[in-house]
Amino acid sequence: MKSVTIALIGAGGMANSVHYPSLAECDDVTLVGLCDVVPSKLHATAERFEIAHTFTDYREMLEKTSPDAVYILMPPQHLFPLVIHCLSQGHHVFIEKPPGVTLHQTQEMARVAEKHGCKTMVGFNRRFIPLLQQVKAKVEAHSSIIQCMATFHKNSPSALYYDGIIDVLTCDAIHAVDTLRWLGGGEVRAVASDINRFDSERENSFNAIVKFTSGASGYLCTNWAVGGRIHTFEMHARGISAYINPDAGGRATLHTREGIAEMTPEAAAGSDAMHKTYGFYGESRHFVDCMQQDRQPLTCFADAIKTMELVQAIYRNRIDDA
Repeated sequence: MKSVTIALIGAGGMANSVHYPSLAECDDVTLVGLCDVVPSKLHATAERFEIAHTFTDYREMLEKTSPDAVYILMPPQHLFPLVIHCLSQGHHVFIEKPPGVTLHQTQEMARVAEKHGCKTMVGFNRRFIPLLQQVKAKVEAHSSIIQCMATFHKNSPSALYYDGIIDVLTCDAIHAVDTLRWLGGGEVRAVASDINRFDSERENSFNAIVKFTSGASGYLCTNWAVGGRIHTFEMHARGISAYINPDAGGRATLHTREGIAEMTPEAAAGSDAMHKTYGFYGESRHFVDCMQQDRQPLTCFADAIKTMELVQAIYRNRIDDA
């Protein structure tokens, strides 16, 4: 396969801990440039990943390196103009979640990507966790999923993302929203939700039932004011149920008439490295493969619109406003 050249914008924690280590393990990827406005972070990251060319102006980097694709790992309030510029220059684009601050931004990014024929991807890494992928395949080998659940809890009652630029559901719990869409296996037909504030002036608990056109029922259960971080999933089909905790030390438990089977995240990934067990390597590998094979990634901007629409539907369809 053709080697892919990638330029990088951002030298923060997620970039260094999961995204760039994933790219560094892809033999068919060349990292041609790195841009950050903080010199210490820029040079430390460039040295770690052996990136020869560094920049503090991303436009200069694009002009001098002419990459196939750009990883833009920026806070959501700074994301939109960078994405639009890269797409307008014909570069494929990978971004972290959320895909913009608003649904409008996501829609506009998707429109510009289509106009310029660019491949795009949002880092909804839960879809690429090997444990979740393998369990989903086992469940669907029995029959279609008829019920699914995504649970995401934290102990951050007054969570303030980027000084209040964006809300809990759109910024962070969106991971559970997107995974629920993936598990439901269809378009969203109807939504009913219960949203609350617990020990906070901001809404920090989002619970919803989602009916999919596939016939599946989906359940979202999130609360940022409880005991701690819990991020688990359920999948149910005729004759099989699966309960999955993909975090380090977690496991998946599958129940069938034949008995109970278990699998760990490490066994599923063939590694105990977090960037592999938690899907970051898988999503980067998928993005590179899609560029080489001339197809859109599963979590392209057009698909991300549907996740952002479900976020909006959860806000819009509160049972206490009926």
